[in-house]
Amino acid sequence: MNARIAAIYRHPVKGFTPERLNAATLEAGACFPCDRLYAVEDGPSGFDPAAPDHVSKMKFTVLAKIPAVARARTAYDEDSGLFAAKAEGRPDFAGDLRAPTGRAAFEAWLAALLGDEARGPLKVIEGPGAHRFMDSRSGYVSIVNLASVRDLSEKVGRDLDPLRFRANLYVEGWPAWVENDWTGRTLSLGGATAEVLKPIVRCAATHVDPETGERDVDLVKALFDHYGHMFCGIYLNVTGGGVVAEGHLVAGA
Repeated sequence: MNARIAAIYRHPVKGFTPERLNAATLEAGACFPCDRLYAVEDGPSGFDPAAPDHVSKMKFTVLAKIPAVARARTAYDEDSGLFAAKAEGRPDFAGDLRAPTGRAAFEAWLAALLGDEARGPLKVIEGPGAHRFMDSRSGYVSIVNLASVRDLSEKVGRDLDPLRFRANLYVEGWPAWVENDWTGRTLSLGGATAEVLKPIVRCAATHVDPETGERDVDLVKALFDHYGHMFCGIYLNVTGGGVVAEGHLVAGA
């Protein structure tokens, strides 16, 4: 059952704007490149950079907790470390997240944007070494089946932007929901191979329209009501590194 990669995205700062790529190089056992490198604590999270471990996303400024995060439009340059942010009614921001001064400046900019919606204090933290601020302890690369999103759209009676699901790879060509039964299977993704770890259990982040920053539909309830599960997408562990690009074949399921 073959499909094609329709789109590729990374999320350099957890919770903020997805960035579209033409291609990416996956490495065995690693997270998606330049994905969830940083996160913004909304009050102390307990994260220890000397002993990095998984932390609940609800400790950070993410859509599931603060929908207004979607009002910020951001972009990251991984070569320079420069992070840029824009929001209606606010001055533009640009700063180097690798430097304490750049992190402090973004914290102040974001605090002004979010106001009372953030508990605070806000603090930008960086994942040391290979650590990334993923939602799942074992979810390194995520895929969403666009046919499943379309089927859910039909059920709820509105077009759903696939970016609500904040995946790395969006795939066209599979029947809707077939991916839910693929745990343990091996997929080839362009020049890479990966094992399917598990379906992705969805949360309130999907309720937020990524364009407006408004909670407009309860997709967790819709998934359960219509399908008896709360899945949309699958997590992968890359077992063989290689390049993935838009249009590349996805095979093996």
